Order: sequence, then structure tokens, then C-alpha cells
Amino acid sequence: MVLATLSSGVIARIMHGEVVDGPVLQILAIKKINSTADAERYRILISDGKYFNSYAMLASQLNVMQHNGELEEFTIVQLDKYVTSMVGKDGAGKRVLIISELTVLNPGAEVKAKIGEPVTYENAAKQDLAPKAAAPSKPVAKREPTHNNNNNNNVAMNASISSGMTHPISSLSPYQNKWVIKARVTSKSAIRTWSNARGEGKLFSMDLMDESGEIRATAFKEQCDKFFDLIQVDSVYYFSKCQLKPANKQYSSLNNAYEMTFSGETVVQLCEDTDDDPIPEIKYNLIPISEVSGMENKAAVDTIGICKEVGELQSFVARSTNKEFKKRDITLVDMSNSAINLTLWGDEAVNFDGHVQPVILVKGTRINEFNGGKSLSLGGGSIMKINPDIPEAHKLRGWFDNGGGDNVANMVSARTGGGNFSTEWMTLKDARARNLGSGDKPDYFQCKAVVHIVKQENSFYRACPQSDCNKKVVDEGNDQYRCEKCNALFPNFKYRLLINMSIGDWTSNRWVSSFNEVGEQLLGHTSQEVGEALENDAAKAEQIFSALNFTSHIFKLRCKNEVFGDMTRNKLTIQSVAPINHKEYNKHLLKELQELTGIGSSN
Repeated sequence: MVLATLSSGVIARIMHGEVVDGPVLQILAIKKINSTADAERYRILISDGKYFNSYAMLASQLNVMQHNGELEEFTIVQLDKYVTSMVGKDGAGKRVLIISELTVLNPGAEVKAKIGEPVTYENAAKQDLAPKAAAPSKPVAKREPTHNNNNNNNVAMNASISSGMTHPISSLSPYQNKWVIKARVTSKSAIRTWSNARGEGKLFSMDLMDESGEIRATAFKEQCDKFFDLIQVDSVYYFSKCQLKPANKQYSSLNNAYEMTFSGETVVQLCEDTDDDPIPEIKYNLIPISEVSGMENKAAVDTIGICKEVGELQSFVARSTNKEFKKRDITLVDMSNSAINLTLWGDEAVNFDGHVQPVILVKGTRINEFNGGKSLSLGGGSIMKINPDIPEAHKLRGWFDNGGGDNVANMVSARTGGGNFSTEWMTLKDARARNLGSGDKPDYFQCKAVVHIVKQENSFYRACPQSDCNKKVVDEGNDQYRCEKCNALFPNFKYRLLINMSIGDWTSNRWVSSFNEVGEQLLGHTSQEVGEALENDAAKAEQIFSALNFTSHIFKLRCKNEVFGDMTRNKLTIQSVAPINHKEYNKHLLKELQELTGIGSSN
């Protein structure tokens, strides 16, 4: 058995600020301690054979090694990553060695004894502290811009950066006050304001990430004004002099027991050179839009799509706070032939320009469910990138520019009273017999039906060409078209579909209506193509419409009584349509047979 040689005398050098690569040390004891936040931490007595240090701690990610018995007494380890930090008040604190990565070289069961007769490193002779011949120093990041006027803080930060003594996020706690972290900004909220009996103010928050973990940071009032424009998502910065406190899990889902608050002494410095010891890039777990329909309400999701449609900007006032909010809904489509609505808020809603149909990537958006339809909402902590330079975006752009998105088969945000096969199945005859739609609110159901007749007459109208307006225009007779809603004249218009058709199942036939998006999906052509054919090419229009006859689909229908003059009519509107998934449909039929016959059901 060959034991690794300890790095004799190295502890004194490390604890006085020297950076030593891969020191080999021996664990002499390990003890569990508890902070006031009840976070599990371990303090260790560690030796280099000549000196020992009783003020050493494991970063929390190494707890599992202790749990597995890998760090028993006399174990020889190599420190792969560590920092030193002052714990306690200025001038009266104690320097602590915090170990974030290590490798076990010899288990304690092999070593079986303490190596050497070490004494406390504070008794080290001065000659031991002289730096050895050093390897070429690491390139130092440029110092500008540094966002603070406190020269003492800047000097301390620059010294830490120059010596490579930055701290991993996972090692931070409220019991440290001299630290510098190097982290990437993964998300940044909009500025939020508040007003209550104690006063008013503003804040914004950001999520920071390094190789060891994540942490939430918040800037209030003066710090909010000072740092908001300077800090950009996806950039890397050095941070120092922030206050740490237990994390409020009501507002943060990050895996960290603490969060940071900017103070008047906070220093933020841009790191322009991240090639050496790079901070991890933001990772996206991109989910196809089609899979969102099967995910839980309020779950966070990353996805990417083309902005096919842009809704108009909406303003409303919250009743509880009397505060005005602005929002805008946009529609994303992707290569799963699915579409979903994404809600933007605040400045992002006001400033969004979707006329060029950009690629939109979102991270950490929340799923909202209403009447069976699911949509996405861009909230605090979410990220939105427009036309990101990643392979998925380039592939999506090529797909869309070559006709992708014209035949969307799955409207995930359609309000159906229950998505997928959870919507109540019903025949057309049963829907009428049960008087669906006769109440104050509409009813929803789904059925498998065949298209019998499609009316071409009055199946389109000329609408305002503005992307956020679908109002019918008035032909002025001079190649100008007036939109009364926009109070403007335009030299052109866009076509919008409003198609009526007769569908039938094995019990009955019903006339149903479909609007633009569903009409495009059923006909397999854009509203522009259909409108131009109906006005200019009767043969092509006949071909487009006749191709829909005698095709079968799963229809999700909205049922509501409507009054026309002195008559009440029960109206069916197609909310969404999908091709028949025979596997799922057969499951539904088997379930119905079991319910009818009692076969296969438990007693």
C-alpha cells in the first residue's frame, strides 16, 4: 500500500493568501455543526503533516461524501477547489478554509494513523510563508466598469480578483462579510414598485449562477436605480459587499438557503475575460409546445417557437391595488405543429415588435390553465430571448420560412373545458338532449365527427391589415380601406376566415362555425390563400374546400344559446380540431365499453 505524500507546510501559505494548486492534506477529525438557519454543515480538522487548521469547513455539496463514510478520520485528500474567507466581524473575525471540491487519495481505513506531529498553522515560521516559485499568473479581468464610488471596497475586490480568491456561491452565508463571487446573471426581473403605510419604493431582482450553485439577489431603491441598466442577462460579473439572509421561498425556487440584498457598499464589476475558469452558460431544457398540454398547471417550462401572431396591447387596473398593468398575448408555433399563447407584461409587452415574426426562446415561464387550454406567462425570473443564436433557433427559422406553421394541428391554448382526452366525450345527439349551452356560461365537449358540407359563401371577410386588429374594413371605392377601430385608411387588407360546415357522428348532424386559425388548419391553407382563391380563382377555391369533405377529426366544441331577434338558437363553435390519435381513441372506446358492460371494472 502506497500512501500519498502530504504537502508539508502548505496550510500556513494557503491561510495567508497564497494560491496552491492541489494540496494534499489529511483529515484528522470531522464534526457536524448547525447554523441558525439549520443548514447542515461540517467542520473539519485538517493537517499537512507540519501544521493543522481547525477552522476548515466543507461546502454543502460535499455533505454526501460524509454521509457515505468517505471522509473518516485519517483520510488523505487532495483539495481541487477551495477558498479562504473571514468569518465574524471586521477586525475580530477568523479566517476559514472552505473546501468545495476534493478527491480522496487514501481512505482512513488504509492510513490508520495521524501523519507527523502537526501544530497550529498560526505558529508557522516566517520562512514558511514566503511564496514559492509561482506558475504564470492567470490573466486578470479588465477593471472597468466598476459600479461603486467606495475606493476601499474596489481595492479589496481587485485584490481578491488578482489573487484568484473568489468564493463559490455555495460557500456564502450570513456569517461572512469579506467575499467576492464571480457569477453569470441568468435572469433579471423588471423594476417593480410598491406603496404601503410604511412608505414606497422600487426593486428588481436577479438570479446568479456559478459552477457551484445559484442565488437570488435583490436591489432596492437607490441600488435599483444604480444597477438596473448596468446589469445585463447572460453577462458575468464580480459581486461583493452584499447582505445575506435566509431565502424567502415564497418568491424564489432556487436551491439555496440564502439570498443577497444589495447595500450602499455593494460593488459590481464586469468580467470581460471568462475564458479562464469559465462560468457555466445558461442551460435550456427546451420542451416542444405539443408537450405543454400534458404538463401540470403552474409548472415552469423552457420552450422555443416562432411568433406567428401578435395581440394588441391591453391595459387594466387591479381592483385590490388600483395599479395599472399592461400585457400582450402572442402566439408561438413550433415544429411539433402546435401553437400556444405567451403573455408578456409591462415594458416587454409595450416594446415587443412581432411584425417580423421572430424566433422567441423563453426560460422559466409558468403554465396557466383555463377551461382546459394552457398558456404561458412571462413572469419574474423568466427569460425571453429574441432570435437567439443557437442551432434550435436556426432550424426553426428554416422550417417556418419554408411553409412550416401553415398547418398547425394542435392549439394548446384553446379553451375546451379540459384538455386532451379529459374533455367530456359526448355525441352530437346527447349534447342537444342535455340542453348544453342553455346556462349562463357556455358548455364544452368533444366528439369524433366527419365533415359533410363546407359552405364557401360568406366564408371570409376583409380585415384591417394591422397585426393587432381584426376589425372588418370598409371599402372606400378608391383602392382605400377604412378601419373604423383604428380610424385609419389603408391601401390593402388581410383576409380572415369565418367558415360554416356541417359535421356528423353516428347519432346526428350539426352545423358548426370555425374562425380563422381553425379554418386555416382544416383547409390546409392560409387565410390569404383561401381569400384570394375565392375572389379570383373559383376552380382552386372549389379544390380547397372539397378536399375537406368526408374527412374525420376530433372536434372540441363550445356550445352556447344565442338570441337573434326574437329567436334563440343553440350555436356550436369549433374551439380546436385535431387528427384522430387512434391509440388514444381506442382507449376511450374500450373505457366506454367497460362502463356499459361492467367487464373489466372492479366491484
